[in-house]
Amino acid sequence: MKKKLIVPLLLAASCLSAGCAKTASDEEAFAGLISEGGTELFYHQTASDEEAFGHMMDEAYVDQVSLDEFTIEDEAVPLAGAPAAVPGEMLPVASGTATKNGGGAEIDYSNTADGYVMARFASASSSRLKVQVTGPTTTYTYDLPTGGWVTFPLSDGNGEYKTTVLQNTTGKKYAALTSASFSVTLKDDFAPFLRPNQYVDYSTAVNTVAKAAELTQNETDTLKKVAAVYDFVVGNFTYDKDKAATVQSGYLPNLDSVLAAKKGICFDYAALMTGMLRSQGVPCKMVVGYAGTAYHAWVSVWTEETGWIDGAIFFDGKVWQRMDPTFASSGNSSESIMQYIGNGSNYTTKYLY
Repeated sequence: MKKKLIVPLLLAASCLSAGCAKTASDEEAFAGLISEGGTELFYHQTASDEEAFGHMMDEAYVDQVSLDEFTIEDEAVPLAGAPAAVPGEMLPVASGTATKNGGGAEIDYSNTADGYVMARFASASSSRLKVQVTGPTTTYTYDLPTGGWVTFPLSDGNGEYKTTVLQNTTGKKYAALTSASFSVTLKDDFAPFLRPNQYVDYSTAVNTVAKAAELTQNETDTLKKVAAVYDFVVGNFTYDKDKAATVQSGYLPNLDSVLAAKKGICFDYAALMTGMLRSQGVPCKMVVGYAGTAYHAWVSVWTEETGWIDGAIFFDGKVWQRMDPTFASSGNSSESIMQYIGNGSNYTTKYLY
């Protein structure tokens, strides 16, 4: 039996205003075999790679060789933490009321209504660790660093989920240490896109949060907050070609480092803008997918007046752009809005962070 497996190794590395640099794909990122019990999945990379922000998006295929079905898809990532400037109720916490553990790994799914699950491997490990979050429609696979709790969004919304922690055994083989299955009913549909998570970790980014607060002070209109953050980032940051050429699969932005450097790859731009907005109470999704045939990313924001607005900030393959901030102010969509977000067929979402 064969099942297709799409492996989003990295969002990173496309250009803001210059050309895109291509980096080497990570052959070890789930290009191997994972086993659980008697189930083994063999991963074979194909020759066709997509440019994701100038970086590689790898496609792989799974040959399943066992009596049982164990479907796995992939993704990339690590990080989480806790401190100031962010309201305490917005910081993820491992409450300990619903947990699973095994093989040194722990999963806490106490707060799924708030849109997240947490995992950790507290001890040191010389073996690579992964976390897989399988929702109703999509499976995301992340790197898991050792130490503290790491937060992963429940991006698929309401439904049945399974979270698994896996450990590298030999070569490209992985084995499941523990897993937890649970049903999710979110408090609201923007819950997974307001709190910090591994891809958008503003929980310890005190300088980023402070700058976002400065940019949006005394502003209550959501779209004006979006405009302020967008204008700051695109007006003060430059695209880092050297980083784009050398970035490794599994890279995650440190938001305060990106802010201090004032440069980065497109993953940095998207994560920074998303983190700044979330820290100021603006629910937003960092989305990766297609607009027509172009592979790109956009940031969707939520307002009380309109609900989700897709493509409020978007990358068109060459530069980051922002919609006219007045486009949803009265519910009257402008021509440009209709062009980009009015026709849902123009957008195909692959991954939400």
